[in-house]
Amino acid sequence: MRLVGIILVILGVLGLGYGGFSYVTEEKIIDAGPIEVSADKQRTVWIPPVVGGIVLVSGLLLVVGGTKRD
Repeated sequence: MRLVGIILVILGVLGLGYGGFSYVTEEKIIDAGPIEVSADKQRTVWIPPVVGGIVLVSGLLLVVGGTKRD
């Protein structure tokens, strides 16, 4: 459980620091027979700070709780 806690702490800090992540998709703009035009579109997924904080606190609780039981 301690390893899971450490991973959650890292993810929580990254979630609070970056606030989300972006990725690129390819979309068809024109598809007329043999002619096809596409464009790359960047999309962003925002992670609310509350979620990052909850993940961080959960990870800290698992790390602290895991060391007390060992």
